[in-house]
Amino acid sequence: MNRRNMLWSAVSALGAAFGVSRAQAATEASVDNKLKVAYHLSDAEKVNFVLGNIQNHIDGVGGPDHVTIALVIHGPALKAFHAAQANPDVSKRVGDFSKDGVELAACGNTMKAQNVSLKELLPGFVSAEKGGVVRLAELQAQGYLYCGLRRE
Repeated sequence: MNRRNMLWSAVSALGAAFGVSRAQAATEASVDNKLKVAYHLSDAEKVNFVLGNIQNHIDGVGGPDHVTIALVIHGPALKAFHAAQANPDVSKRVGDFSKDGVELAACGNTMKAQNVSLKELLPGFVSAEKGGVVRLAELQAQGYLYCGLRRE
């Protein structure tokens, strides 16, 4: 009986040590890895709302070095990012986001539907060739958290 207790104590101690080392590794990994968030914008009336939330997110975590953000735009909202008709505030925010490393992805299907090329969008955009919803799924598969904002 004494040997069984000694063996159980040794196994328990090993398990506890392993658990502590796993917890430390998880903590160290979370310090090194930035949170990844994918924002989704399709509603033209919510352009300023979503851009404001992205800025609040960047500010809230202490700056762009602490978060990786992707903004996927499709549908009617993409018109707000056509260089020829974008308002100055949207243009400035897009420029700032681009400098901060925010991925700005325009849906390839929407670009075709609106007959607009990447060159005609504000600088900093990349094309989501397979479509905006496909890009969102790809980002989620890469560990991005989905943020589809609603304001009613």
